[in-house]
Amino acid sequence: MEIPTFLLPSLGLLFIGGDMFTWAMLSDIGDYVGKDIQISWLPNLDELMKGYARNFRPGIGGPPVNVSMAIEVASIDHISEANMDYTMTVYLRQSWHDDRLSFNHTNKTLGLDSRFVDKLWVPDTFIVNAKSAWFHDVTVENKLIRLQPNGVILYSSRITSTVACDMDLTKYPMDEQECMLDLESYGYSSEDIVYHWSESQKHIHGLDKLELSQFTITDYRFVTEMMNFKSAGRFPRLSLRFELRRNRGVYIIQSYMPSILLVAMSWVSFWISQTAVPARVSLGITTVLTMTTLMVSARSSLPRASAIKALDVYFWICYVFVFAALIEYAFAHYNADYRLKEKAKVKANKLSSESIVKNGKQAMVLFSLSVTGMNQGVMISNRHGRPQRSSSEIPGEGGSEEAEPRRRRSRQPEESTEEKNCCSKCVCKPIDADTIDIYARAVFPFTFAVVNVIYWVAYTM
Repeated sequence: MEIPTFLLPSLGLLFIGGDMFTWAMLSDIGDYVGKDIQISWLPNLDELMKGYARNFRPGIGGPPVNVSMAIEVASIDHISEANMDYTMTVYLRQSWHDDRLSFNHTNKTLGLDSRFVDKLWVPDTFIVNAKSAWFHDVTVENKLIRLQPNGVILYSSRITSTVACDMDLTKYPMDEQECMLDLESYGYSSEDIVYHWSESQKHIHGLDKLELSQFTITDYRFVTEMMNFKSAGRFPRLSLRFELRRNRGVYIIQSYMPSILLVAMSWVSFWISQTAVPARVSLGITTVLTMTTLMVSARSSLPRASAIKALDVYFWICYVFVFAALIEYAFAHYNADYRLKEKAKVKANKLSSESIVKNGKQAMVLFSLSVTGMNQGVMISNRHGRPQRSSSEIPGEGGSEEAEPRRRRSRQPEESTEEKNCCSKCVCKPIDADTIDIYARAVFPFTFAVVNVIYWVAYTM
């Protein structure tokens, strides 16, 4: 069969393009495994895996497998006080020796596909205090396998986990917390596996560059422990412990400053007149209700723990001062009202006493007039029937003159008792309402400043 002449150039280009594509593929493979390695020198993985039992650890029946661990922190996404946990994304790198996978075809480390992990024995490492965790699989599973000629395997994976963190919120928001990431073998005891931190893990990569919204990482350390469980045995555990210091700026702006301003606002009532009852009452009730709302909103993001937090203490201090300002007006208003009633009572008693004295004088005048008339009639009758007596023996005139000093002497004890009652009332009389406000203007701010100094020294030192 003859090929048309016009197709010969196209076929030539196709053959040339195919050779170039094959060469490009070989070039890519060569770049992946090393340019100085020939493809024929690569180890045959099928022969290498022949007789390999992934269900048994390397060197079973012998000494335990040494697993070297390293961590790189990618991010700490969220730290929740309400749930007492934090979310962290890490690169977990594990390295161990499996002499069943050693080869001598080359002295270069081979990077293998992540799906090759399913054919290998890997340590059953788990995060002890994790609430939930997952591997990342976009666009493929984020796993890395490298195999060295001497059988050393490096296994790296990207994990995001929500980890529990027990927090002591007694000094919230001036608190410092210590959170942990505990790694342990789930099924292999210390007789089969031993964990240790990698020699290159002197510091955590990426942790010093993290910027958290509410916390600052002040320090971290690596801990190696041996956990003893009576029913299962001894299990090795590696812990990463990092200390967090809470940033207080946002709480000062959102909680402390509004509370201080509300307390200062309640002091405005001390400069308002006592007669402006609606203004002072409405101001006091408004500050109390606003302080209550601020307390409830601040506690909504916190766990309902029995411990009393520093923020709760400050809120209650401010609440007491705001409520005391309202009570101060009630006390001052009561004293002012009581003084008005006492003045009205004294005035009424004075008027009644004056009316009694006036009526008494009128009665005394009438009585004296009647007595005088009777005496005159007796004198006239005596002049006609008996000799005239001396004026000193006349009962009307002498008796009236002697009765007057007696009345004066009888009035003196009454006046002394009235003076004593007035003195006792002066001692027990209420304080003037304006005086109470004047004292409150100085006492309330001074006391609040002293309490603030004690509070901040107690919770920040």
